[in-house]
Amino acid sequence: MAFEFDHLFICTDVGAAAAEKLISFGLVEGSPNTHPGQGTANRRFFFHNAMLELLWVTSEAEAISPPIRRTHLWERWQKRELEACPFGICLRATGKTAQDIAFDHWDFCPPYLPQGMSIAVDTNSNIVAEPMLFQTPFGKRPDEQPPEKAHPLNHTTGLKEITRVTLISPSAHHPSPELQSALDTKQIELKEGTAYCVELGFDRETQGQHVDFRPELPLVIRY
Repeated sequence: MAFEFDHLFICTDVGAAAAEKLISFGLVEGSPNTHPGQGTANRRFFFHNAMLELLWVTSEAEAISPPIRRTHLWERWQKRELEACPFGICLRATGKTAQDIAFDHWDFCPPYLPQGMSIAVDTNSNIVAEPMLFQTPFGKRPDEQPPEKAHPLNHTTGLKEITRVTLISPSAHHPSPELQSALDTKQIELKEGTAYCVELGFDRETQGQHVDFRPELPLVIRY
């Protein structure tokens, strides 16, 4: 089975004002999005092979409604600066393995998806100390999207592709079987640290540069 990193979400304050830090760094923002019935909205930054999403809850009632509750998105967002991991990691299967799922999962059918379509969410989604893991059957590289779904991919920083995703976690020493399965795809790494953070490496990090967006975002970019 072959998998690729599709996108990362980071839970943020309402409106994701921290996105301005990314813009000041030289990233070009794509279009925002809302998730009717799920009670969330986002701001997004697209690269040639993957996407970075800043996510927040717009409706507690929708986020804890029966179709959504099992994702624990509400708890992840509400407790993002406490004990909850504020990240979600999406993978996509490639080639002949396009229907394979990297981890044990359940079928998530949020109201905004077309009838009969679902997202595969890891069965440990109730463990909010770990990232939410999921796969979408419609995932594609942003640079392979049709023109009507295209987003800006050229950034003034020159960054093109996410080539490393490293999750830093206070609970890294005992990953669940589902998280271990995701780690086994070699698309993400896990390291122990005192607080949640994620490092995104771009373009094999050949320039030896980095920028730290903390405390506004638990994010470090290396390139």
